[in-house]
Amino acid sequence: MDFTELTPDLVPFLGQAAYIQLEMFENLSRAVALAPDLGAKERLSASAGVALRKHHALIEQLRRLGAEPAEVMAPFAPALDAFRRATAGSDWWELLLSSYITAGMLDDYFTALASGLSPDARSRVVHILAEDGGAAALVRELATGIAEIPGLADRLALWGRRLVGDTLLVARSALRSGSSAAADARIEPVFTELIAAHTRRMDGLGLTA
Repeated sequence: MDFTELTPDLVPFLGQAAYIQLEMFENLSRAVALAPDLGAKERLSASAGVALRKHHALIEQLRRLGAEPAEVMAPFAPALDAFRRATAGSDWWELLLSSYITAGMLDDYFTALASGLSPDARSRVVHILAEDGGAAALVRELATGIAEIPGLADRLALWGRRLVGDTLLVARSALRSGSSAAADARIEPVFTELIAAHTRRMDGLGLTA
């Protein structure tokens, strides 16, 4: 699929992607603070560190282009801050699932959208986003809770379904400003694959997507 007409210019693309990683770091930092024991704190802190490294790597790309990261990220802050609040969940378990699901979906999406960038920029962005986000630590905590806490699986299954809609709205907002309805339709296969990957993540936890 040719994303040239859909992918935003490099600077705003990097700005939005960088701010998303910062949001993921904030979510995971909160998860660390709320973790019930030191083992969970240690494991989740490593995951938070990955998100922070991705953030810094993306803003370094902005600086290479002569852009001021804070200025580039600022237009995306209100919507992404609202997204983080909407997907924070009501407790630690929902926050963990949100961190796992939204990070996975958005990393997948921005990797796909990067195919519309120049070859050099695409290579750098894909390399940054490809770093393992520490999902294994999140899966470990979630799987333990689901196995041990009655009713948690049903509650998280419902929460996971809600996350999809909010996350797809963020994904759609990343398309080039002014994209036509026809162009939006062309990217629907990517959204279909994002939902399929979400279903696989939920199935891996024993949850119904």
